Amino acid sequence: MDSSQESSLINMENGDHHDDHDQPKKEICNGRTPQNMSNSILRKKSDPMLVSGVRFQMIRAFMANLQEVILGTKLAVLFPAIPMAIAADFYKFGRPWIFALSLLGLTPLAERVSFLTEQLAYYTGPTVGGLLNATCGNATELIIAILALHQKKINVVKFSLLGSIISNLLLVLGTSLLCGGLANLKKEQRFDRTQADVNSLLLLLGLLCHMLPLMFKYALEPINYPIASYTLQMSRASSIVMLVAYISYIVFQLKTHKQMFDTQEEDGDEEEKAIIGFWSAFSWLVGMTLIISLLSEYVVGTIEAASDSWGISVSFISIILLPIVGNAAEHAGSIIFAFKNKLDISLGVAMGSASQISMFVVPLSVVVAWIMGIPMDLDFNLLETGSLAFTIIITAFTLQDGTSHYMKGVILFLCYIVIAVCFFVHKVPLSENTAAKIDAQASFGALAA
Repeated sequence: MDSSQESSLINMENGDHHDDHDQPKKEICNGRTPQNMSNSILRKKSDPMLVSGVRFQMIRAFMANLQEVILGTKLAVLFPAIPMAIAADFYKFGRPWIFALSLLGLTPLAERVSFLTEQLAYYTGPTVGGLLNATCGNATELIIAILALHQKKINVVKFSLLGSIISNLLLVLGTSLLCGGLANLKKEQRFDRTQADVNSLLLLLGLLCHMLPLMFKYALEPINYPIASYTLQMSRASSIVMLVAYISYIVFQLKTHKQMFDTQEEDGDEEEKAIIGFWSAFSWLVGMTLIISLLSEYVVGTIEAASDSWGISVSFISIILLPIVGNAAEHAGSIIFAFKNKLDISLGVAMGSASQISMFVVPLSVVVAWIMGIPMDLDFNLLETGSLAFTIIITAFTLQDGTSHYMKGVILFLCYIVIAVCFFVHKVPLSENTAAKIDAQASFGALAA
């Protein structure tokens, strides 16, 4: 049985009985994002012969799907952490153990959500596929944010989202430029500045929306204005503006200027086809989203216990540890592409994820909190906003000439180390601050609404 016959067998087992004219077209690859391409580095090809000997077709189809979805990633070794986290919660093990196991379990799930979204994109067309990738690219961060909002842990939301932006711009991009520069010392490393410029503009707009409520607070403080109410109103208006800007970016990327983003794909890519059926991918995506929600609830509910047990501040766990573990698959893929001197993909992973968090997940969290009656604003406090500002400015300066070398990576990476040390020694009692801020803002809730 040759490879084409084996592929056909798998497709038939997954319920994909369609003619050649129904086959997904190669143009669907245009709906892929750099995050998808980065995650694909960690995927493994399955062997159809392992399930071909199963007698019953229904069982054979299920086994084929299981092989592709669960065992089709190099991170499959982390899947046992999921039942272990559930068991730890059921048997009332130490809450720090629940936190650590849940965090490990989220790592392969985030990569598998990217894979399943990409599979759906083969059937929905490049535009819808691009929208799926644009909205599900940081599904884990969004789910954690919503669950933290439900528990009124506003600072956990802010810290985790801020950490994702800083991690992508300094750690991921810095490590990629460093490793890529060392691996290509005798080659001139260049990249397309167009995408970097667009993402830099989005990040600067997001930074302005973060800085205005902070400056507003300090400007009104001497004259005893109801600062919380006005800051909340400004944050909600700014969030709507940010979402409009992100929608404009999606239209720019997928419609009006999509040729600028097609260059991110590897030259000489072979035509790719869907591995599993549409409904199989959709069912797996729903199931994994539910598991991510469960583990995210564990993470949010036990983060303070882990902080007390480990002697590490909640801000350090949220800003540094959560993004590193949660986005490990994308990070590894970005570094591998940098080794191959494909910096456009590495930049697309780092800058694209940072822009998506800043311009989509953060303002959406504010809007969701608004609907839930929770007073979340865009005031991330002076230290956090200052760290974000310097991160964006340094990254913009680093990418301004369209070339790269390992020294740029060294600088970005060391900037990340300094910020990590800062939040490691900055131990603030989260629960007291959060409660005080919610009580202060709640008194102005009627006026803000």
